[in-house]
Amino acid sequence: MKVKICLFSLLVFSAMFLTAEPLQPGLSPGPGVKYATDAYPGFDSEDEIVKPSKKTPGWFRWFSGPKMDTAAEQLVWAEELDAQDKFWRAARAYDALVKEWPTAPEAPEAQLKLAELKEREGDYIDACEEYRYLLDFFSAKCNYAKVVESDFAMCEKMREEGKTIMFFRFANTVDVRRAYEALVLRAPGAAFVPGAMLTIAELREDEGKLERAVEVYENLRNLHPGTVEARTAMHREAKVRMRLIDEHSYNRGRIRDTINFLKLAVRSDCTISERSDYVAWLEEARKALDTATYIGSKFYDSRTRTRRSAINAYKLYLEDYPEGEHAAEARARLEELEAESAVAAAAEAATTEENAFEPPWLHDYMAEREAREAAAASQALEDNRPKWYYLWLAK
Repeated sequence: MKVKICLFSLLVFSAMFLTAEPLQPGLSPGPGVKYATDAYPGFDSEDEIVKPSKKTPGWFRWFSGPKMDTAAEQLVWAEELDAQDKFWRAARAYDALVKEWPTAPEAPEAQLKLAELKEREGDYIDACEEYRYLLDFFSAKCNYAKVVESDFAMCEKMREEGKTIMFFRFANTVDVRRAYEALVLRAPGAAFVPGAMLTIAELREDEGKLERAVEVYENLRNLHPGTVEARTAMHREAKVRMRLIDEHSYNRGRIRDTINFLKLAVRSDCTISERSDYVAWLEEARKALDTATYIGSKFYDSRTRTRRSAINAYKLYLEDYPEGEHAAEARARLEELEAESAVAAAAEAATTEENAFEPPWLHDYMAEREAREAAAASQALEDNRPKWYYLWLAK
């Protein structure tokens, strides 16, 4: 009996597997999909990621609620309004169906039609949000790959419209960038993801978040090596790193990291023009490190620092940059400091020689005597200070 049950189960499972639609790695939910949580540095944090809230019936159901008794009837009515170009009423009818009957078979269809209606009206922001809602709450009941492509098209139109009108419609580039990030997180294996990540990094630059832009470019190169987008990302990343050097010229660690990156970029699969840029930027970064190291040496050459620290700093600089732009100036200052150090050492030696004949007992006696005199002076000062009981008796 157990054998028959196992065989029957195996046949049922095989039939389901053969009749099911083929899975699309990276797009459709199920085995093979790549989930992204904290695997995308440079994106917003988990708390900032765009997440649509589940739609629920509102307080004023007499106004915004469904007008029909069943989900099927509501869908037919909404489609009629849509066909009559009564878009505002149709959108409200589709939305009311999703809120009232979220588990009905008609709900994902109504949500899709709502998103498509918003797209036809040119309201790309709302359309993007409605497509995202479909992905989050009806992922197993919709054509996931097609919806993802539609959502990506909305992101592209939002971006293009923002460029055309200089983001007048959007408060800033953050809304557009977050729309791209939300889509990448929902379909990390889609073909458009490398291009979308390039856009995200570019929008990070527009926000002035250069370090976050570098993180996105670097992650793109790691996740999609060998692609055209990865090569573009390397060139853009190099340019951003040079901007960071200009803004933080004192940060020698950052400059060294950029130099190592540019050495790697020069040897990468790049165009002649890109390699020329890498070579020029590498030379510029090396000069920046030369200057930053020299400035660091001068930091020790101040009144708050010892002469020995300054001498060691200049020597280290000349060891690393014997032919550097500031080498001559460093050598001249080093000679001055060493001369001053020699004079000070000679004076200290003479003082030590003069005090060599002073007996130790005399030195201890004088120190003890000075301590007793200081204590006596302190006690006399305390004795002459008016006491609180004298003041009380004087009343």
